[in-house]
Amino acid sequence: MAGHSKWANIRRKKEKEDKKRGKLFTKLLRAIQAAARLGGPDPDANPRLRKAIEEAKAANMPKENIERAIKKGSGTEEGVIYEECFYEGYGPGGAAVLVESITDNRKRTASEIRHVFSKNGGSLGEAGCVAWLFERKGLFVFEGSVDFERLFDVAVEAGAEDVRESDDGTVEVQTPPENFEAVKHALSAAGFQFVSAEVTRVPKNVVKLQGKDAEQMIRLLEALEDLDDVQKVYSNFDISTEELERLAG
Repeated sequence: MAGHSKWANIRRKKEKEDKKRGKLFTKLLRAIQAAARLGGPDPDANPRLRKAIEEAKAANMPKENIERAIKKGSGTEEGVIYEECFYEGYGPGGAAVLVESITDNRKRTASEIRHVFSKNGGSLGEAGCVAWLFERKGLFVFEGSVDFERLFDVAVEAGAEDVRESDDGTVEVQTPPENFEAVKHALSAAGFQFVSAEVTRVPKNVVKLQGKDAEQMIRLLEALEDLDDVQKVYSNFDISTEELERLAG
């Protein structure tokens, strides 16, 4: 498992969401608006919107906030128009970084992201410079005691392509994006409870980092994720679990 995935698991365990609930709601509302704008207001016919709504509900967002965001995104209620855009670059040690954002001002977002890269030992690159290093995959993460053999059978039968145990104690199931919903339904029906489920971008190879490069990489990652316009950050760095836990502390 790439270091970025391990870092996400560590953050999920240690972070208190209440501290960042306001910022989290801002990001989730933008995701809903963008999804409704791109694929329409019906979640049954718009998987991306359905996923955004699920994430908002999991964060205990009020129903009326979700409905208002859908209306704004689909144009039935006046609001700011958000669009999705990607930025690519390199972090400390040459690790690839792919930033997914939803913004109402591309120029502002590009400027903020460029500043964060420069301040934290990285550099913003041209479009296409690192995107090819990542593949879109459905990803399910499990923590605690899991019946691995049964999980493997259920997941593979439903269309998963990989089930693996990681050195940080978690279990991951990877699927092609088109099989994500089928695998999710099968896992839920079989009684498996995942701590996260998403269609994400998985690196094809990793760059091992340690020492100063590792510290700068985590600072870069946190600074990017802290920007309001940024939805997701993907990277192919690999840092040992022990060092990640130390940096998280």
